[in-house]
Amino acid sequence: MATDIGTLEKRYFDVCKKHGILPNKAILAELFKAKLKNARHEVSSLVVLLDDLKDVDYYPLLDLLMEIDSSEIDAVDMINRSSCVLSGERVSSLLRAVNKKLQVVDVRDISFGKDFLLDLSRQGLTCQVLNLRSSHFRKLKMVGKFVQMHVLNLDFSASLTSFREDCFACMPNLKSLSLCETRIANLWTTSAALSKLPSLVELRFQNCLLCSDTGSSPVSSWNKVNEDMDSKSHRDIGLYIELPSLNGEAIPYLPSGIEYEDMNDYDANHDVRSTAEDSSDDSEFDFSGHRQDFSLMELLPDLPRGWNQLVDQQNEISFGTLDMQDEDQFSPGSSNSRHPSYIASKKYISRHPSPICYEKHYRDYMIASLPNLKVLDNLHIQKVDRETANDSFRRHFEYLPYNMNNKESVVSILQKREVRASPTRTHTSKKKFSYASRKSQHFYSRSLSAAKVGSSTWPTLRPLSVLSSISRDERRSFRPRQFEYHPSESSLMAFGTLDGEVVVVNHESEKIVSYIPSLGAMNSVLGLCWLKKYPSKLIAGSDNGSLRLYDVQSTPTISRGIYHTPVTFDEFDQLTSVHVNSIDELFLASGYSRHVALYDISSGRRLQVFADMHREHINVIKFSNHSPSLFATSSFDRDVKLWDLRQKPNRPCYTASSSRGNVMVCFSPDDHYLLVSAIDNEVKQLLAVDGRLHLDFAIASTGSSQNYTRSYYMNGRDYVISGSCDEHVVRICCARTGRRLRDVSLEGKGSGTSMFVQSLRGDPFRDFNLSILAAYIRPCSSSEIVKVNLLASSDHDKVHSNTRQPHIINGLGG
Repeated sequence: MATDIGTLEKRYFDVCKKHGILPNKAILAELFKAKLKNARHEVSSLVVLLDDLKDVDYYPLLDLLMEIDSSEIDAVDMINRSSCVLSGERVSSLLRAVNKKLQVVDVRDISFGKDFLLDLSRQGLTCQVLNLRSSHFRKLKMVGKFVQMHVLNLDFSASLTSFREDCFACMPNLKSLSLCETRIANLWTTSAALSKLPSLVELRFQNCLLCSDTGSSPVSSWNKVNEDMDSKSHRDIGLYIELPSLNGEAIPYLPSGIEYEDMNDYDANHDVRSTAEDSSDDSEFDFSGHRQDFSLMELLPDLPRGWNQLVDQQNEISFGTLDMQDEDQFSPGSSNSRHPSYIASKKYISRHPSPICYEKHYRDYMIASLPNLKVLDNLHIQKVDRETANDSFRRHFEYLPYNMNNKESVVSILQKREVRASPTRTHTSKKKFSYASRKSQHFYSRSLSAAKVGSSTWPTLRPLSVLSSISRDERRSFRPRQFEYHPSESSLMAFGTLDGEVVVVNHESEKIVSYIPSLGAMNSVLGLCWLKKYPSKLIAGSDNGSLRLYDVQSTPTISRGIYHTPVTFDEFDQLTSVHVNSIDELFLASGYSRHVALYDISSGRRLQVFADMHREHINVIKFSNHSPSLFATSSFDRDVKLWDLRQKPNRPCYTASSSRGNVMVCFSPDDHYLLVSAIDNEVKQLLAVDGRLHLDFAIASTGSSQNYTRSYYMNGRDYVISGSCDEHVVRICCARTGRRLRDVSLEGKGSGTSMFVQSLRGDPFRDFNLSILAAYIRPCSSSEIVKVNLLASSDHDKVHSNTRQPHIINGLGG
């Protein structure tokens, strides 16, 4: 038989007397209200406001809560709206004292610190609603049991950037999730994490309001997700989603009984207790800030500079692609229903969007990836919406590499390959058998890659750490500015530094193979190019004009002290790019001028300077991979030009133009295409034969005129990788269709250490492997070369990457 509330109240008095303290007035008031409701046969709930508690109240309350499950009280809500004197450990104990009847937990983690969040994440809770607005998660990893939870609110969690792979694995009943104004940006990892929520029906990354004279908004099911929960509890918990709007409109979705004063408890700037313990590089939490502002630009430093125009418009976004049909206007008999173009678009205003909302085709991607979702950003998902989203997904995204449609395990593919290769066959001609074998080998290698990429949504990102081989009393720290894979030795990579050094490393063993000091003659190394016929030689050019040919076999590592004299060439002032032709006879240099210089490698002479090839400076110059006389130039005058040395380049073979200044150009490995990258994500593929547009990758621009974009090929010419210096993401697109396969996001090691893409290269020997030259936003932070393996999950390498500490040379980046 359940313990009646009067008996519960008496026991509370007795425990308080035992501890020599007075009963807490707020707790007595709640017990009295619960008693009245129980007498009226209404649902009785006990609301514990943690703000009203003192340390002396802890033990009596703990004893009371442990009796709740066997009492007449139906539910317990635990609320924290401002500061709380109780420690995080004691609050955790109170939360876990109630088992089946814990309904709502509404807390501010800033009051309790990192250990509280860590304990909550690992141990879980039995509550049905968890409100952790403005929490300090950095990478969400809630691996504890949250079996009863229906609603999770993480709005305004300004530090939250990503989800761990298994962070939602123990939330089988979660129906509603809100993530407005976080820093979440990656479509792929986000949808993969959310797909592990089988009951999720409502999701929000922004609050969409219908733009109309009345200021009305779409009907949301947010407050209807938990219809089995008592309406009184809803009034008490206050799932406050929308802050008061600037124009004084009514606040949508505010539960009845909640006053504006309650909302303001969450809105004002407040002090953040920052300690050395909290400011760690553990990457799970971020307590390093001193203020909490709800300004998008302040909360999201990773946003490119051009995005502040969007924020200045109070986050008002017109969703022109959201064609919402009014049932009365577009009935089956209506003439307007004959063609989709007659469907009128409704304009919506986005409030408090997370960066993911700015991704192109964001809504279509999320709807197509989460088939059980019914409401996204307060907008109901109709059948036509899902059909449109699925069609959009097929047109703009690759589900798996090489247009594979179904995920298969690696074991299954290997078994099929073995069966296919078996000599026991039906009677077929030798010609057909040979053709089928060749075809199947190519097919199965791609299938294996697709299977591995499909099972590794969180790819391995690993900073290149070069093992020290110098003397005990010396430590070297490199600051690379450029790097290149070796064209024939799969383990070698060269990088040039901001200090004029050239270093050749074995990027597999992470050991230095050759070290070439600057010797005071060079500044930043901006140009590097290996020779193909002479694989031990490379040309390095610096921004002060120095050009040298090095033989890495005759240069020492750091531990040896004899340096052989390199071959020097006439200087090219303000150099930015060098490139060697396909037969290692000539190389070209370009830079902050309109001219290009041609050099003979064997004699060391400068043969000619081609003047005024462009109207502005020529940032990058590239020879073709197979024709020793063809080369392309890219300039900030918006033109890309193809030239032929056999024609004494007075005029180009052709000129192709971009809408912005061109940052770089490169040939596809087979010379069929030119890949052109202009400022702010304008990436196009041209036919190398005549410069006609073959493919526009249609990457969204940021609005920044300083967002320098670089793109290269990966997997031969199957894929294109593209990154920009104002963004922390590398985009991977199919070079045949332009569809996006994946985004790889860079994250710093600690709070406030955002990373950006300075340069990148695809690994010429390993499919779906690349390296990124990443720069930190903090000037005092070291940069690094980050190796990315799309075929391996980050969880597989987690232990290794977290334990690599001793004797490393950091800072491979610029």
